[in-house]
Amino acid sequence: MNALITLSDAHVVHKARSGGLFTRDRVYALTGADLTIAPGETVGVVGESGCGKSTLAKVLVGVQRPTSGTVRFRDRDLWSMKPAERRASVGGSTGMVFQDPSTALNRRLPVRRILRDPLDVHRRGTARERDDRVRELMSLVGLPRALADALPGQLSGGQRQRVAIARALALDPDLVVADEPTSALDVSVRAQILNLLLDLKERLDLALVFVSHDIQTVRRMSDRVITMYLGRIVEESPAARVTDRARHPYTRALFSATPGLLDPIDPIPLVGPVPSATHPPTGCPFRTRCWKADGECVSVMPDFTAASTPDHHFRCHHPVQEDQSTRDLVAQAVSAAPAVADIPAQQQP
Repeated sequence: MNALITLSDAHVVHKARSGGLFTRDRVYALTGADLTIAPGETVGVVGESGCGKSTLAKVLVGVQRPTSGTVRFRDRDLWSMKPAERRASVGGSTGMVFQDPSTALNRRLPVRRILRDPLDVHRRGTARERDDRVRELMSLVGLPRALADALPGQLSGGQRQRVAIARALALDPDLVVADEPTSALDVSVRAQILNLLLDLKERLDLALVFVSHDIQTVRRMSDRVITMYLGRIVEESPAARVTDRARHPYTRALFSATPGLLDPIDPIPLVGPVPSATHPPTGCPFRTRCWKADGECVSVMPDFTAASTPDHHFRCHHPVQEDQSTRDLVAQAVSAAPAVADIPAQQQP
């Protein structure tokens, strides 16, 4: 099956003002990303705040142009297309659901206009067909027709996010990227929105990229899970293996923070400084917080290594063994904590 979207060595570097008026630092938001999204699959993306998840999401839907590297959409170079062609092909085939629906929706427009706007911009169908599509979209996401003339401020948080999802589906896309779609919602409605996304994915045969801090939800919803750290993809694993068969220490530490209730354990502690995206460390970016780090980790960036299972790759010099329990890793990390603090935090110029 042909890939829907492929990233090859994609980098995103922003310029940020630093100490002086004319001085700008480079912020390495995404570094060397290689990723393929197949039609109909769900890929989860996990990592701490600032690790590059949202930047990756924007690159996938063509909102963010990479500083270097390539983005191929249906085997065509996205950024070699003419702007009008790119808007028509990519804008009409991808949708994005943002984190906070209260800021993602135009508060001055009623629901009807919000859902019709993508159809008007891309000139889909006649005026009557567009009105019919708006009603179809509202039904699809479980919004009563009586809300068609309501403004976003008159809706609940869950209703606003349903509008945002309906807008992302307006052009019948092949790919939807959901960037933290439930983090701004009350706990009581999060499960409803997650179930809605899963239901729509199955009914419409969508490819879904689900970005979230809620790593256990990502695991349950996804076919594959991507772990990001300081702008890099450090592990790619089948979802069924990510909890207790992940090979990268950072992935194990993330998932240990939300253990099962039947067998509670302390999370794997991460000590040491969190690196700066402006001055990332040499070698492995995780080595300033890793209990396994040594001199090799300081000087050499690890390449991707294949695990014993297909579609499982990790970037680590000293990976966790597949059969190591989280309890053992907690003990190792605690005993190694003083040594981690002594590893030099040498940074790239």
